[in-house]
Amino acid sequence: MPSLFPQMWRTRVALLLSFTDAAPWLDGIEEIDTEIIEVGSGSASEQNLIHLPLENFDVEVLLNNTTYPLGTQAFTDDEAVVKLDKWETKVTNLTDDQTMGASYRKIDNVVRPHTRALLENKFMKAIHALAPAVNATATPIIKTTGTLTGGRRLFTYEDLVALKRACDTAKMSKTDRRLVLTSNHWNDLLLDRERFANQLNNIKEGEVAPKIAGFKIFQYDANPLFFADAANAGALTKQPFGTVKTATDFEGSVVFDGGNVAKKNGLTKQYFSPSAATPTNPVNQLNYRHYFMTLPIRQKFMAAIIDAAS
Repeated sequence: MPSLFPQMWRTRVALLLSFTDAAPWLDGIEEIDTEIIEVGSGSASEQNLIHLPLENFDVEVLLNNTTYPLGTQAFTDDEAVVKLDKWETKVTNLTDDQTMGASYRKIDNVVRPHTRALLENKFMKAIHALAPAVNATATPIIKTTGTLTGGRRLFTYEDLVALKRACDTAKMSKTDRRLVLTSNHWNDLLLDRERFANQLNNIKEGEVAPKIAGFKIFQYDANPLFFADAANAGALTKQPFGTVKTATDFEGSVVFDGGNVAKKNGLTKQYFSPSAATPTNPVNQLNYRHYFMTLPIRQKFMAAIIDAAS
């Protein structure tokens, strides 16, 4: 009888989950070099924890100093214990025939739906975490000002410059500013042929230049939602993760500093129950658990732009 090969699948799943092709806006950001601490393994309260250093130390600089000896500063290098998000897929029922085979093609037929779902969800949470929580000087959120079309004002080059100015005011580093556009905002740029015609890389594919106005440009279809919070004097505010969009919510394009991002993949576990274990219901059952975290190191150097409704 042919052997079952699910024991080989977990390695393949871990490899597929290490790809960031679903979120190129995270490419080049190295994972935190820290040990994963597993707590409560195998229990309902299982967690993956890491120690995350907090960069809160600012060195004081003296100009034309004439007083010696120099003053001293105590070095403060605090750290936080961070719990990685736990993602789990629902159980898939498989026949014996579906669990027999060791080729990548055979394996991927079974595991790709799981890895695809895990990737989609963990990157949706990642872009949400990297977006500002509320409009402030250090975390600006501005509105588009273009022509009113279909109930929203288009995203224009002037808006891009205004966003750059807001990031400059917030003292965001110019080295690695990443702008993750919503689909609407990306398409708005393509419509602005007068300013962007010479910045199109591929007209057939609708791709814009990789860097415009100091921003590395990306597109994503699941950016966070924002709204005007009446309870906070109408301040532009990010909706909680998983909020279902309403008429008063607007998807926002997000800016973040690539040097202000903490990213870490945790453990990946496979759960497999062979059909022989349940003779009254002879099906194989499979699901996965994966830990992952992306968040800003400091709650600043983030920005967003949302559609103006009128």
